[in-house]
Amino acid sequence: MTDHTMTDHTMTDHTMTDHTLDPALERWRLLLGEAGSACLAEQPLGAQAAARDAAMDWLYGRDEELRRRGVRQGVQQGTRQGGTGESTLTTFDWLDDIARLFPKETVERLHRDAVERYEIHDVVTDPAVLARIEPNPVLLKAVLRTKHLMNPQVLRLARRIVEQVVRQLMDKLATEVRSAFSGAKVRRPGRMRLARNFDMVRTLRANLGRYQPGTGKVVIETPYFFSRTRRHLEQWQVILLVDQSGSMAGSVIHAAVTAACLWGLPGVRTHLVAFDTEVVDLTADVDDPVELLMKVQLGGGTDIARAAAYGASLVDQPRRAIVVLITDFFEGGDPRRLVRVVRDLVAQGSKVLGLAALDEQADPAYDRELAQRLADAGAHVGAMTPGELASFVAEHVGR
Repeated sequence: MTDHTMTDHTMTDHTMTDHTLDPALERWRLLLGEAGSACLAEQPLGAQAAARDAAMDWLYGRDEELRRRGVRQGVQQGTRQGGTGESTLTTFDWLDDIARLFPKETVERLHRDAVERYEIHDVVTDPAVLARIEPNPVLLKAVLRTKHLMNPQVLRLARRIVEQVVRQLMDKLATEVRSAFSGAKVRRPGRMRLARNFDMVRTLRANLGRYQPGTGKVVIETPYFFSRTRRHLEQWQVILLVDQSGSMAGSVIHAAVTAACLWGLPGVRTHLVAFDTEVVDLTADVDDPVELLMKVQLGGGTDIARAAAYGASLVDQPRRAIVVLITDFFEGGDPRRLVRVVRDLVAQGSKVLGLAALDEQADPAYDRELAQRLADAGAHVGAMTPGELASFVAEHVGR
């Protein structure tokens, strides 16, 4: 069964102590809903498991495909038939229930399915819900997709989710960016004998003659260390062009946070441009990613060629420019123009990255044919985490 969010550890949570049913059979019952009652020989679920069943049915019971296959037999709009009898839950009640019944990673998956798969918008547009819900990246994406539906009061509450999640992402990525730009290791003896500078390969090679077969150990007489040199940084331009179509929400978020972390670094001048069929230069807000994300409008068509041409127009010194095109490559504009712009950028000496995803999973879905054409034109095409992008930029800026 691959339709549901439940994992083995979720179903065997130690809080389920109010019955003695076989945990494996009970897990199947919870996955299948009421249709799986035969797994337990028609025995009723215990209170904890029944509550979980009700919470799952509230969400997945509205899925026509699952009902057609007999997996979940719940009824839409919160009315269900299950282990505890009929009940009606509001979205607010349901959110409280899942926070109590499931571990954090399962809660986040349920949130994602609610807002993305079943479009239950009141998860992020109801003031009572927003005032109590725990911010997470899934909800941040939901806020960005639905903020046009929010009145000013709700938008103020939603901003709390944006601020908290962005702060968490900033804290994590800032560390990776500082590490990438902290200086390069050079292979010569260093005077600073710090653990982080320990040269394991050279040390082992130099001390192999002291290998002791009886103990299987090498006696280290002379340890070696790297020295670190500060890179001399000349000014580089980093131009981030990010597709704000609905499927790219995660990449938009991480592009904004990455740009904020790069902003103000010595030797780096950062631009951030969002695009659909129009192009919006958001560079003025790069130092405030929360404000920037609140201005992003997800959805709409896509004209990648137009965005690439705008990015090319920003280049001052071609051989000191990195143009990062973050998109799924599903072009609504002129693909031949896009390939031509990328080829011209590469020919003048600029680095061009085509990223089908910029997020922590780096798991893209994209138009492979157009991506291949851009690669043939000289672009580096793939997917990266934000930390990997920072390392790429640092590597080229340090040259």
